[in-house]
Amino acid sequence: MSQDKDRIGSPDRWTRFEMDIKKYIAHKKNIIDKALDKYLPLARLKPQVIHKAMRYSIFPGGKRIRPIFTIAGFEACGGKGDLAVPVACGVELIHSYTLIHDDMPCMDNDDFRRGKHTCHKKFGEDIALLAGDGLLTLAFQIIAESGNIDVIKEISKAIGTRGIIGGQVADILGKDKDIEYINLKKTAALFETAVKSGGIIKGAGKREIDALGNFGRDIGLTFQLLDDLKDEDGYARLYGAGRTKEKAEFLAKRAKSHLKIFGKRADALLKLAGLIR
Repeated sequence: MSQDKDRIGSPDRWTRFEMDIKKYIAHKKNIIDKALDKYLPLARLKPQVIHKAMRYSIFPGGKRIRPIFTIAGFEACGGKGDLAVPVACGVELIHSYTLIHDDMPCMDNDDFRRGKHTCHKKFGEDIALLAGDGLLTLAFQIIAESGNIDVIKEISKAIGTRGIIGGQVADILGKDKDIEYINLKKTAALFETAVKSGGIIKGAGKREIDALGNFGRDIGLTFQLLDDLKDEDGYARLYGAGRTKEKAEFLAKRAKSHLKIFGKRADALLKLAGLIR
C-alpha cells in the first residue's frame, strides 16, 4: 500500500561529505538483511510456495530506508547495540506486505517492481495475497519479541484504517481532493512510525518521540512529493511542478529542524534526510 521508489541519490552523485552516510547505510542494510534472513521461514519449509513468495518479495530488497530510519532514531535517543533491529525488521516486513498488496490487480495492477515481476505475477494472486498476510503476521511476531507494548500500539495504529489502510482506501476511491490525506497516510505514516519506534524502544521521553515523529512525517511527505514530481503524478499533477518542488523543499527543511533537540546524536538522521532528493 505504501509507495516505494527508493528516492536516494545515485552513487555517482555522492559528495565526499556523503561518503560516511553511504557507509552507514551499507552497514545497517547488511545487519537488517542478515536479520531478515534469520527471521523468514526457509523456502524449503512446508508449505514451500508461500515461504518462497515471502522471500522473493524481501530479497533482494530496496535500500531498507525505513528500517534504517528506525535504527537511526534509536541512536538519536542515545541507543546503542542491536536492540532496535527486530523492530526495524518488522517495519521492513510491513512495508513489503503493503507493496505486495498495492501491486495486485485489485489495487494498482503493477507487473514489475525493482526490476522483476511483482509477487502476484510470479506466484499468482492467491499466493501473493497470502504472502503479504504472512509478512504482516511475522512482523508482529518479531516486534512482539521486543516485549514493548507501546511500540506494538504505535505501529498498529500507523498501519490500520486511520493510517496506511485508510490512505489506500482514499487512493482507491480516486478522489483528488484527498491527495494530501493520501500522501500523509499512505506514505508518510510508515516513515513517521519507523523513526518514532526507534525512540520508543530506547525508552525516550515524549518530547524526543514527538520530535522523531514530526521529523519522520515531514521527511515521508518530502519523499512522496519528490516521487510525484518525478512521475508527474499525484500532487504534481494537481498543483504543478513548481508548487510541488517548493513544498518538498519546505518540508525537508522543516524535517531537519525537528532534530535540533538531539544535537550531534541526530547526525545520521540529518544525513539520511539530505539524501532524499
